[in-house]
Amino acid sequence: MKLTFLGHAAFLLETADLTLVIDPFITGNPVAPRNLDLHPDYILVSHGHGDHAGDALALARKTNATLVSVYEAANYFMRQGVKAHAMHIGGAHDFGSFKVKLTPAWHGNSTGGDTGPAEYLGNPCGFLIYAEGKTLYHSGDTGLFGDMGLIGRLNAIDVALLPIGDNFTMGPEDALEAVKMLNPRQVVPMHYNTWPLIAQDPEAFKRAVEEQSPGKVVILQPGSALEL
Repeated sequence: MKLTFLGHAAFLLETADLTLVIDPFITGNPVAPRNLDLHPDYILVSHGHGDHAGDALALARKTNATLVSVYEAANYFMRQGVKAHAMHIGGAHDFGSFKVKLTPAWHGNSTGGDTGPAEYLGNPCGFLIYAEGKTLYHSGDTGLFGDMGLIGRLNAIDVALLPIGDNFTMGPEDALEAVKMLNPRQVVPMHYNTWPLIAQDPEAFKRAVEEQSPGKVVILQPGSALEL
């Protein structure tokens, strides 16, 4: 199984049986790899902000992929004429070759607010993804919350994808506390250095995590991949 970082909080997950894209913000993403040709079977969307759901509809229309998100967001996507599977926080669904469980995220969830009135799309979420005997946690945009300890206790997480950019999400200090609660085998920082407002030093985060927890931090540059 291969996990490729597409910049910001977007990831491509490839297994022997399928391809998933998480939070596909490609167009307008200044750090995304150029000339990406994505053909996902499923698109997971943590919330409707443009830097996460930006290319979700266009990609679903192009590939006939199924969008997976919270109930209100999934209904919004279906109204735009694409396939969607509605879930909600705490719920899990087995799609056959992989399973997804939605987790809480402390953030917002809307679309259109930058160009006019916002349409709210329910609660934001994170994802636990179970495939090929591995467990991946994509937290979505979130602040630190105590139930990360419960997520870590109930799941042997192989890789946690955690924001460190601050301002809109956890910063490095809170992300370090998240790692201590989640106890993942590996950590990939995300949602940083896309713009100056969320500039961070991932090497400093790596040193702090590896000094204070057993987890290993893998810093992925956009376009680079991690074999799980």
